[in-house]
Amino acid sequence: MAVILPALPFEKNALEPYISSLTLEYHHGKHHNTYVVNTNNLIKETELENISLENIIAHCVNDSTKTALFNNAAQVWNHTFYWNSLKPNGGGLPNGAVGEKIDADFGSYENFVKLFKEAALGQFGSGWAWLVVENGKLNLVKTTNADTPIAHGIKPILCIDVWEHAYYLDYKNGRADYTDAIIKNLLNWDFANENLAR
Repeated sequence: MAVILPALPFEKNALEPYISSLTLEYHHGKHHNTYVVNTNNLIKETELENISLENIIAHCVNDSTKTALFNNAAQVWNHTFYWNSLKPNGGGLPNGAVGEKIDADFGSYENFVKLFKEAALGQFGSGWAWLVVENGKLNLVKTTNADTPIAHGIKPILCIDVWEHAYYLDYKNGRADYTDAIIKNLLNWDFANENLAR
């Protein structure tokens, strides 16, 4: 079961003006694809060659001899989740069960936005900001480099990629502007509701 590069769930220009087709060309077509190629090379002709990506991640998360495989496999998973966390004409007030849970667990949508931005901007260096479910409640966490909530038994709902390659072509060093643009215009609340219901 080879690991594959999934197609984007939207056209390359569909997130403009917030994320350019050029950024997606590099971010999906080159960065994400490189993680796919590396993962396949690392599992080739091993006992991991025919298991799911999630099981590969679980198999190597705490094994220091498999750090390279964890980093590449987790980045394949994280990026796929990130693309699905975005949609054209998204963002703004959440709908459905996730909207109710945000109000219940964060007090208000406005407070959620404030805390999500803090998580994204507070991640030093490369990493991710995640909306997750922990102990039955929504929470915001950040992970470094390739780390992912699924490696720790935590259920992700949405994420924002805060590696520089996610935004540098469009925003230069303006991570705050990029984060604002995603929260206001691109978050995929339908995907969030699907994850919440699982």
